[in-house]
Amino acid sequence: MDSLRFTAETSSNGVVERDFTVGEVPGVLWSPASGSEHAPLVLMGHGGGRDKRAPGMAGRAHRIVTGCGFTVATIDAPGHGDRPRTPHDEQEIAALLRARAAGEPEGPIVVRYNAHLAEQAVPEWQATLDALQELPEIGAGGPVGYFGLNMATAIGVPLAAAEPRITAAVFGLHWPDRLAEPASRITIPIEFDLQWHDQHIDRQAGLALFDAFASKEKTLHANAGTHKELPRFEADCAAHFFTRHLTPPA
Repeated sequence: MDSLRFTAETSSNGVVERDFTVGEVPGVLWSPASGSEHAPLVLMGHGGGRDKRAPGMAGRAHRIVTGCGFTVATIDAPGHGDRPRTPHDEQEIAALLRARAAGEPEGPIVVRYNAHLAEQAVPEWQATLDALQELPEIGAGGPVGYFGLNMATAIGVPLAAAEPRITAAVFGLHWPDRLAEPASRITIPIEFDLQWHDQHIDRQAGLALFDAFASKEKTLHANAGTHKELPRFEADCAAHFFTRHLTPPA
């Protein structure tokens, strides 16, 4: 098993932020400055073209740490952030940019590329979770959630389908192609975000992915607006969702 190595540490506003690596995969761990012994852990994925330190990632992490007292971990997806792009990455990104410039649908390219990234990212997330649970402040057997939209849903759905340690998840903003089958094997509580006027993901496609989850407890959050206009209050909704489902009974 790859060991976790911390490479930097800062602290501000009650949150300790530590850079780490697991093998060759870089990540960030956010935890309460007051301590977080065996607190629930939320794994948080980033969107396409983003990275582990995107402003939205840090904002959501701080919200969960300060509001819930949980620990949050994220890693760079393959070809993103501090990880080099492969020739395949460059080829798919070029195809996406060509489609965008020509006004052609981006979905088929994004779905294909995200599925390729997920094949590599799912075992990386599992190795990261193994390493994180070796830390005394987290430990094995504690509650684990997953929070990821866009590309992070393309990675998170097959991850949650394969990983029984994840017991609650927030997904959204993705097509059902390639994801409907693994979603049908997921029975944990789900919160799902959908933009009603998404210019990339057809409304019926988003609803089809929500419908594919086999979870008895699943909630749809549909908001007016385009693909990038997800309201910021959805981060608060996610924090409340994880509090309900990851906090051990008193």
